[in-house]
Amino acid sequence: MEGLLTRCRALPSLATCSHQLSQYAPQRFHHCAPGRGKRLVLSRMFQPQKLREDQVLSLEGRSGDLTCKSQRLMLQVGLIHPASPGCYHLLPYTVRAMEKLVRVIDQEMQTIGGQKVNMPSLSPAELWRATNRWDSMGRELLRLRDRHGKEYCLGPTHEEAITALVASQKRLSYKQLPFLLYQVTRKFRDEPRPRFGLLRGREFYMKDMYTFDSSPEAAQLTYSLVCDAYSSLFNRLGLRCVKVQADVGSIGGTMSHEFQLPMDVGEDRLVLCPSCHFSANVETLDLSQTNCPACQGPLTETRGIEVGHTFYLGTKYSSVFNAQFTNVHGKPSLAEMGCYGLGVTRILAAAIEVLSTEDCIRWPGLLAPYQVCLIPPKKGSKEEAAAELAGHLYDHITEAVPQLQGEVLLDDRTHLTIGNRLKDANKFGYPFVIIAAKRALDDPAHFEVWCQNTGEVVFLTREGVLELLSQVQVV
Repeated sequence: MEGLLTRCRALPSLATCSHQLSQYAPQRFHHCAPGRGKRLVLSRMFQPQKLREDQVLSLEGRSGDLTCKSQRLMLQVGLIHPASPGCYHLLPYTVRAMEKLVRVIDQEMQTIGGQKVNMPSLSPAELWRATNRWDSMGRELLRLRDRHGKEYCLGPTHEEAITALVASQKRLSYKQLPFLLYQVTRKFRDEPRPRFGLLRGREFYMKDMYTFDSSPEAAQLTYSLVCDAYSSLFNRLGLRCVKVQADVGSIGGTMSHEFQLPMDVGEDRLVLCPSCHFSANVETLDLSQTNCPACQGPLTETRGIEVGHTFYLGTKYSSVFNAQFTNVHGKPSLAEMGCYGLGVTRILAAAIEVLSTEDCIRWPGLLAPYQVCLIPPKKGSKEEAAAELAGHLYDHITEAVPQLQGEVLLDDRTHLTIGNRLKDANKFGYPFVIIAAKRALDDPAHFEVWCQNTGEVVFLTREGVLELLSQVQVV
């Protein structure tokens, strides 16, 4: 059997499935305490499933509302549920995946010196009027008044708020800079036509970072540092992401780049040069331009989903709010700024859009809500005696592989056949599905192990299962 395990592990696709792209220390995250007698069971999960497409259509109201694969799949398996146009309930599996994504983002941001803050969603109108964005943002800015008649907006971004915060600190020294301050919060935008589920909504989660440097040269170095961290993030998630030249839009500044996942459903048109690797959003080019501005080679066009955006702001905001520091000569100087966004809920939906089949969700390994789904035999079947072995295997996994505590789910719906539960598991996209069936009654017992991301199926002993799962990395 050890020879079989060795051969299975030697398969490139299975090795790829087992390697989860993270070298960070694992953390525990679970709904209830792991261990014997406290198993996570599927029947107790709040996961309203609408596995037929006609049921999903009734949720959204009109057939034209289902405009992309990720939206349909997330509705079908109960990852999201409509609340109002452009707003969704994020259900337990999605919250687990999102919290894992935030942990990966935290690791990357804190590796480069990021410090986490949390700013109010309610932003006073006077801050936005100071930068003239109260009017220039137009109708996409969600505005309201409190009982005293004071005006606010629900922040779509926080340049004004963070700059005013830093400006309030009157004795900053160049020795303290750079500051890399970031948050992960809900953002709001009054989209005229919300669509694509979490890809374009009115309420969404974003990671926004704001940097303060002592010189343009230092700010450029910080800009490159954050862009490299973004590239590292998407590499860890196994997502092919392209950094493209972009328009500064309403944020402003002198330089901007988008991080795009190439995909036909994407709303952005991109041009790429295969010769010199120039890439840009078409918004930044002359519409008559057909050759690469860098090498004059031919450009190819594709579409993409924007998942990140970076801006070099200079002193656009620091000059308005007088965000100063004392320079090396003892004189006051304006801070050089940058801002950097990641669409957290958009990354989740975009990853599902890119990786999934038409019928089944596939997750980046690090973000799967649960890493393992264990399926015991049907009650009353010839293999029913293997049910106890499945329970023992659950306990052995959570005890012998500490990083998988809280990551193993037991499908206890034993009134259903193994085939029906395997079909559900395939649709949900658990990276590993382990079945206790006829061969679990062999001596020694063998369990059927599906590696969902590659389609590999192997039969392993308990020791083989533990050896395989010990390689799984989680955040």
